[in-house]
Amino acid sequence: MLEKMEEFDPEKVIEEFEAITRDAGKVQRETLKKILEENGSAEYLQSLGLNGRTDPESFKTCVPLVTHKELEPYIHRIADGDPSPILTGKPITTISLSSGTTQGKPKFVPFNDELMESTMQIYRTSFAFRNREFPIGNGKGLQFIYSSKQFQTKGGLAAGTATTNVYRNSQFKETMKAIQSQSCCPDEVIFGPDFHQSLYCHLLCGLIFRDEVQFVFSTFAHSILHAFRTFEQVWEELCTDIREGVLSNRVSAPSIRAAMSKLLKPNPELADLVYKKITGLSNWYRLIPELFPNAKYIYGIMTGSMEPYLRKLRHYAGELPLLSADYGSSEGWIGANVNPKLPPESATFAVLPNIGFFEFIPLKHNIEDQDQNQMDPSFFQIEHEPVDLTEVKIGEDYEIIVTNFAGLYRYKLGDVVKVMGFHNSTPELKFVCRRNLLLTINIDKNTEKDLQLAVEEASKLLGEEKLEVVDYSSHVDSSTDPGHYVIFWEISGEAGEEVLKECCNCLDRSFIDAGYVSSRKVNAIGALELRVVRRGTFQKILDHYLGLGSALSQFKTPRCVGPTNNLVLQILCGNVVESYFSTAF
Repeated sequence: MLEKMEEFDPEKVIEEFEAITRDAGKVQRETLKKILEENGSAEYLQSLGLNGRTDPESFKTCVPLVTHKELEPYIHRIADGDPSPILTGKPITTISLSSGTTQGKPKFVPFNDELMESTMQIYRTSFAFRNREFPIGNGKGLQFIYSSKQFQTKGGLAAGTATTNVYRNSQFKETMKAIQSQSCCPDEVIFGPDFHQSLYCHLLCGLIFRDEVQFVFSTFAHSILHAFRTFEQVWEELCTDIREGVLSNRVSAPSIRAAMSKLLKPNPELADLVYKKITGLSNWYRLIPELFPNAKYIYGIMTGSMEPYLRKLRHYAGELPLLSADYGSSEGWIGANVNPKLPPESATFAVLPNIGFFEFIPLKHNIEDQDQNQMDPSFFQIEHEPVDLTEVKIGEDYEIIVTNFAGLYRYKLGDVVKVMGFHNSTPELKFVCRRNLLLTINIDKNTEKDLQLAVEEASKLLGEEKLEVVDYSSHVDSSTDPGHYVIFWEISGEAGEEVLKECCNCLDRSFIDAGYVSSRKVNAIGALELRVVRRGTFQKILDHYLGLGSALSQFKTPRCVGPTNNLVLQILCGNVVESYFSTAF
């Protein structure tokens, strides 16, 4: 690893960003040309008859829109060790695994040096804008990051989650050092064999370096919340470790114990201080600033399926701002958060026009234009011609299509975004939802966002009882006639029967999609069912994914559990303690 790195100049990074976004259309054409020149020898592109052409018009004419399903055979040949140029000119040496929470099993996605470089470009760009608004000193970050094990594919390629591939790359550490974002934990904790032990040591390191912690981070808001919920359970044990200078027996991994022994020395004054801080809290409110008095913000992906965790995170954070991290996926990055002062619910992401070639499929809210009594389900399937990056319109919704340097060409990402504005000539996007995560039985179409809004509305009734929804998911039960929606809730305590009946009715009424309402009124969709699951059920789902090789930092609770996710459905159904049917219609 290179010890010396060019000193980080945030103003220079911002200038570079301003330069590439001034004429985003030109940069997009240059980027596509570069992608096609570098990968023109790839079998996939050769078979499509581009014949060396690199202009956008020829590219769109020759190359079809695809999903992962169409590219899967090519990716599996690469993973199985075929050395020929299949999707890229240069060989792919690493495979990323998606979280697997959408489809029930992880997807294989090519990963290469160019993707790593675009990751670092995103990190540097967003840090430059973030540090202008919230400057941090040369302290440390309490970073709840975990690297799951990399394994070898059949063909000998290194494979791991996208976050693991990033954390294990030497560029990551160099960049983190340059942007003053070093973790207060030793590498042995991040790369530890057991995430429960790693989490405990992350918390312990945070307390040891409490005065130096400048920010709190994890890839997703869920991981930050999970960490501090765990802290509630183990804080006294952590204080004992600090007081005596001896690590708890719950940490058994020799590599972690050896690394922690170098940091952990008896410190009764710190243990007393932490004990005093915790016992002075009211219901854990302001936990984070009390523990880390010099922290400036809390940072992680907080949009989309992470939004339901913000209320509890704000409770822990008190006045500390929540800053949403950048926008990307296992397939690659899209945009950076260059407006860090916006709250996560309003966060936008400016597309970096030089990290890939982007197209956008306009999505019309077709249902609004339809006669509710003459709805045709196929009307939802209408697809409009994709438009280029600079042709999108403010206020419109689109599905993103990605072409990148790692062998994805006109790849439908499955994300729905809304254009909120422009930074120079590049659009600023707001994440709306995953397009394929739909509750649908008849002519109803409810997205992940619709589900979130319904849960938020119904959970207000629990707030009156001083209770909260810890986590939730959903399922379409087609075994009944007619089929009906099932919502799974894990609740923080015991709720009365009458309150839960009201919650169930409120959930049913809160799905305001016209197709759903009209179908419920004529009983084409059955009464919504609320199933309350026992405490710890969603922890079992998390453990299930960790057992499949997912990293905690990449975990997202599956919001809609379909037939491909049968094991998760079994966990949910096997832990139901109460069930209620709506009487709202």
